Amino acid sequence: MSKSVISTEQAPAAIGTYSQAIKAGNTVYLSGQIPLVPATMQMVEGGFEAEAVQVFENLKAVCEAAGGSLADIVKLNIFLTDLGNFATVNEVMGRYFQQPYPARAAIGVASLPRGAQVEMDGILVLG
Repeated sequence: MSKSVISTEQAPAAIGTYSQAIKAGNTVYLSGQIPLVPATMQMVEGGFEAEAVQVFENLKAVCEAAGGSLADIVKLNIFLTDLGNFATVNEVMGRYFQQPYPARAAIGVASLPRGAQVEMDGILVLG
């Protein structure tokens, strides 16, 4: 099976040795996105809700570059430095997804790159 790199300027450039996403067959593996603004590569300002929105916007851009949409995500992983933000991330997620929702995990972590409060990755299935 061949694999191809998915890349878009509408999402933050990789800040390490990884690709924004890899497509293998009709499955796309989305790398973790933190709340970087693609145009500036700086963290979005405005608190946790703004961070969550930026992460979903970044994921959306990568999904679209792969030929899909957020609706094609079958598995979403959410990493939070404060599980007290769980209700807010649920509310923001509700703006981006409709039923049937993807399978999901929400995991509390000690820290994330660049001091982010949230990071998400996922698996997308096309067609």
